[in-house]
Amino acid sequence: MREGTDREETGQSEIRSGGRVGVTYKYFGAPNGATAARVPLSMRPEELGGDELGMGGMFTRIKPETVSAMVLTGIEGIPLHRVPPLELVVLHPDYAVVKLPMTVVDPLRGIGEESVGAAAFIWSTVPDRGGPSDAFNVYQLLHEWQDFSHRLHEAGHQPYCLVWP
Repeated sequence: MREGTDREETGQSEIRSGGRVGVTYKYFGAPNGATAARVPLSMRPEELGGDELGMGGMFTRIKPETVSAMVLTGIEGIPLHRVPPLELVVLHPDYAVVKLPMTVVDPLRGIGEESVGAAAFIWSTVPDRGGPSDAFNVYQLLHEWQDFSHRLHEAGHQPYCLVWP
């Protein structure tokens, strides 16, 4: 990849393992699926009235399925096989947008420090190839999601994820 490309400027890196390119995720909130579907790669979600996870938008390698499972198993005690599926909003040749169930962000608004710590410890013991495994890293991630959950609720938005290689 040549220097100064859009991927490098957005914090993405090309990872090759077995000939596959790594996938990058960007979580954001939007009032509805139609708005979320209009979030192209060149625009920031806040330009469409959305909110982003993390300061200045956070690009991550953590799958939406992993985040859903982390919250629902660690906080709600739901077995992994009962975690609801993601909803595909748009599938484009260059990217996809998926909607996370509200059950993923709602539980985070009402819990305290002790519950976040317990959930982080529980999730840190679950084998996960793509996400954090250290309890403190999971704890920090859950706190970011907790802040994100509050902002989504205040704005009346739903959680979405922009996915691209």
